[in-house]
Amino acid sequence: MKKLPVLLGLLLLALLLLPSAQAGERTVYVARVNGMITGYTVDQFHRYISEAERGNAEALIIELDTPGGRGDAMQAIVQEIEAAKVPVIIYVYPPGGMAASAGTYIALSSHLIAMAPGTVMGACRPIMGYGQNGSVVEAPPKITNFYIAYIRELAERSGRNATLAEEFITEDRSVTSEEAVKYGVAEVIADDVNDLLQKADGMETKIPVSGRGKVVLHLKGSRVVYINPSIRDSLVQYITDPTIAYMLINLGIIGLIFGFLTPGWHVPETAGAILLALGLIGLGYFGYESAGLLLIFLAVIFFVAEALTPTFGLFTVAGVITFIIGGLMLFSGGGEYLVSEGTYTILRIAILVMAILLGLFFLFGAAAVVKAHRRKPEAGKEELIGEVGKVVEDLDPEGVVKLHGELWKARSRDGSVIRVGEEVRVVEVNGLTLTVERVSGGD
Repeated sequence: MKKLPVLLGLLLLALLLLPSAQAGERTVYVARVNGMITGYTVDQFHRYISEAERGNAEALIIELDTPGGRGDAMQAIVQEIEAAKVPVIIYVYPPGGMAASAGTYIALSSHLIAMAPGTVMGACRPIMGYGQNGSVVEAPPKITNFYIAYIRELAERSGRNATLAEEFITEDRSVTSEEAVKYGVAEVIADDVNDLLQKADGMETKIPVSGRGKVVLHLKGSRVVYINPSIRDSLVQYITDPTIAYMLINLGIIGLIFGFLTPGWHVPETAGAILLALGLIGLGYFGYESAGLLLIFLAVIFFVAEALTPTFGLFTVAGVITFIIGGLMLFSGGGEYLVSEGTYTILRIAILVMAILLGLFFLFGAAAVVKAHRRKPEAGKEELIGEVGKVVEDLDPEGVVKLHGELWKARSRDGSVIRVGEEVRVVEVNGLTLTVERVSGGD
């Protein structure tokens, strides 16, 4: 019995310490970025870093596989990493992947660079685009010199090999994972995330973490949380491919031209407008929000077109599709707002329901209103022709008739006398005077 208070005390102490142990558990977030670096990639990095910060993560690992992309988007991502309150580790992955061109700048700005075996980084010479024959349009010297200074600054700031970083531009040099570690532009070679956690444990970040200075990473035994790509991430991964975006734009223009040359069918211009919008979005100039608003604006145009030019539902279907895609562009995957994944699930359902309701409204309601406004007024003078009224004051040849509950001055058509009580039919309207004739069968 004497041991009972001791046991209860130990149990209470264990219960008090358990939450503290759970609260002290380290967490590492892992996200993936594939494909071209565009304005959408900036949004992805912002979302991933924000989630890691809210989760008080020990570090954020970005699995990067990119052939490069837009310079302005790359610089925005570098700024996102520099402002991050958690260490951002760029992990060039999977084997066979790359961090080329813009991806190399992003890697050099990170707090730690890891590479999977069989990956490469480098080849950063800036270009202005491609000519009509497919040839590369080289950037002018002033732009090239700017990026040389920029990549050297990134490398020197992180204590990495600035000379090799410059050669990534001047000589279009690329290095394997082994060469990158050997020559001092990467820190770790890891087979997978778990291997990375083991090898990077105890390392110090190459650049200061915002508000914390340089941080020693404690990654062993950390709980790994994967940030899955959202629906819109998966969508833009395909349409931001330059070849696909270019094809979408050209098909969209062809569809619009063909539709305008063959009026009345509406299918070519409808499909062309959607393809053109997706192609413009695929160029990567937009962020998610701007792209979503563009598609929703296009959906409104389709709905209004359905009301003004009924197409048996074609414009409505196009409007519903673009409204849904636009809504998913605006709200998908969570992270930008402090709400739960369950809330986003409800939001996606709300977007779908709202799109259908808007489609039904414009398909039936708005179209009916427009038709009603286009209908000829029933109370006009022209509508009186053919109507039958009754004589209330003899027509000799002028008198008064009652028509639709109103009294009208009237004149008999042939000058004959028409007595009170007889029915007459309107044959002409002259100002406020009706010309009438006796209805057959009248007295």
